[in-house]
Amino acid sequence: MVEQVPIERTTQQLIADARARQEALAQVDSLMAKATGTAHDMDNTIELTVDARGKLLNLRLAPAAVNWGPDRLGSLIVEVAQVAMQEATQNSYNQVALLLGEDMTYLIEQLSGMPAPARAANDDSGLTVEEFQRRREERLGATQRRAPARPAEPEDEDLYSFDPATLRSDR
Repeated sequence: MVEQVPIERTTQQLIADARARQEALAQVDSLMAKATGTAHDMDNTIELTVDARGKLLNLRLAPAAVNWGPDRLGSLIVEVAQVAMQEATQNSYNQVALLLGEDMTYLIEQLSGMPAPARAANDDSGLTVEEFQRRREERLGATQRRAPARPAEPEDEDLYSFDPATLRSDR
């Protein structure tokens, strides 16, 4: 037999929640339109800004850019634009996540077919929690082996015994 669980919210509250979600979803398009990304090459000869849809908003070329030649300059502009586009896309998803939450933002990513650059499969995912903990324990173990344990002084135990006047201002 299925157990019935009473709904704790009134119909008016559920309708208000649905309307609030609808209004938030209506803001997604404007948030994504406002998001921008800026990137530059390593030599700072090219800097450009795009919006989350890829529209070029600003392009700055330093005088030294003429030294690259037309083919190399063109490919550099495209590379820098791709980086700026990734930043704009990530910025737009960050703004949407603040509005709708992480779960809804992930659903939008899935529907759009354009995942957030932070979730890219070829991106370095960094350390896992387990790896971080393992390395931390190794560091702490090594530190404890090197430094002899000293007994805690009564002053160390009281968190509120610190006197800011003991700090020197010339450091």
